[in-house]
Amino acid sequence: MFRERYRLSVSLVKALILTGAPLLLFLVLKPAPKAFAIPAFARKYQTSCSTCHSNFPELNDFGEAFKKNGFKFPKDDETFVKEPPVLLGAEAQRENFPKVIYPGEIPGTIPISFRFVGFAAYNNKRPLSAGVVPRTDLFTPDTFTIIGAGSFGQNLSFWVDDDVSVGGSGADGGLGDGYLKVNDLGHHIGLPKDALNLRFGQFELDLPFTQARSINPTSYDIYDQASVAGGLGTTNNPFMFSAPQRGIEIGGYPNDGNFSWSVALVNGTNDTPTSRNSKDIYARVSQRFNLERDAKARKEVQAASKTGPRDHTSLRLGAFYYYGRNELNLDRELFPDFGTIRERFYRAGADFRFKYRKFEVYGLGMHGHDQNLIPNTETEVVEKGPPVTFTGGFAQAQYWFYPWVIGIMRYDVVNSPTDFLNGASVHNTRNRFSPGIQILVRGNIKTVFEYQRRWQQQADTSGRFRANGFVFGIDYVF
Repeated sequence: MFRERYRLSVSLVKALILTGAPLLLFLVLKPAPKAFAIPAFARKYQTSCSTCHSNFPELNDFGEAFKKNGFKFPKDDETFVKEPPVLLGAEAQRENFPKVIYPGEIPGTIPISFRFVGFAAYNNKRPLSAGVVPRTDLFTPDTFTIIGAGSFGQNLSFWVDDDVSVGGSGADGGLGDGYLKVNDLGHHIGLPKDALNLRFGQFELDLPFTQARSINPTSYDIYDQASVAGGLGTTNNPFMFSAPQRGIEIGGYPNDGNFSWSVALVNGTNDTPTSRNSKDIYARVSQRFNLERDAKARKEVQAASKTGPRDHTSLRLGAFYYYGRNELNLDRELFPDFGTIRERFYRAGADFRFKYRKFEVYGLGMHGHDQNLIPNTETEVVEKGPPVTFTGGFAQAQYWFYPWVIGIMRYDVVNSPTDFLNGASVHNTRNRFSPGIQILVRGNIKTVFEYQRRWQQQADTSGRFRANGFVFGIDYVF
């Protein structure tokens, strides 16, 4: 009925399905993104990985403060450095600037670390019509990554990570994040410390919860959601929150405090070359409430316990918004009689994070909306079709039975009527339960166990199935 109403030709429908189907398959089967911790910092300061990570690569309160401060200790950094930087010029040159090159510094040793991740898997039985998937896989190399990060002085920091191989057998990897960051730009106009910072390059958006440095072996389903109309319109938007973006970001956290904000101007085409003229905007704000009873503990970088420092008891609330325009038919191949088709889209959501001693719970909800335009080949007018929308999110709870044993329960949900009509699931809503446990064998080595109970899919007329599975992984950095 929809196609008859808008008089879409058979060839047009085939073109839309052909372009949309790979994205639908991608959002369902995409493996977890890579995550990174930096042993180079442990070498620089001669300290344990657990200084910044309670369960690497997730940052604790001290790790967050370290990152905010441009990969430097938040207090008395010079006192703790065991590998002094190499000075690029004498301090006296500062007074002679701009008549000389402003003095800087580089790390005393090459700040490079390596990471390897691999998984074994057990899959439930699936119908042959869904494709042959072996029940067991004893080991699948996931990523081998080179990571470099550090500072170029008081206000400059950098980050570069590149997957040398993905999926084993020397498969080509690619750049994850690669950026230069300038801290405390507002110092020169009297703003509080780090109230205004600048980041430029390819980077993960300032998401409420990182995907690139997640502790989970599988990715958040809502972050991987793409808008594809398939045979129901022209919408074919590859944008996903899980992918790095290329652009410029300004933001701040006054006095390294509990309030933070950021605004980014990005290409919006994930970590691929730009394919359209328009740029997208992403904005985020958050406020953390420190709930420690002791006033002195609230002012410290970390709270204290009998076994040492710990995260503050706290509640963080935030909101985010992404706006863009997806441009189609730039080469006029699909619709020779029409020019560029510009479809507006947005993503909006809210998030929370609560920490109490050994327990942590967090999550977010997000709504996506894409304009869906239909070129009418008879009237040569672009008409509005029903928009492509989705709603979903996730919630995750973590409990530290011991400092080295962490239990995890996660719930993902995505409601997408368009995905249902295009055959991604048997209902509008796809949900997934993922209980797991992670064990830190050492501060830089851990084993990961996770069971995934997934949504129902229709294989053929013979019935339905769930692509459930169990993964066991190793993860180490050096």
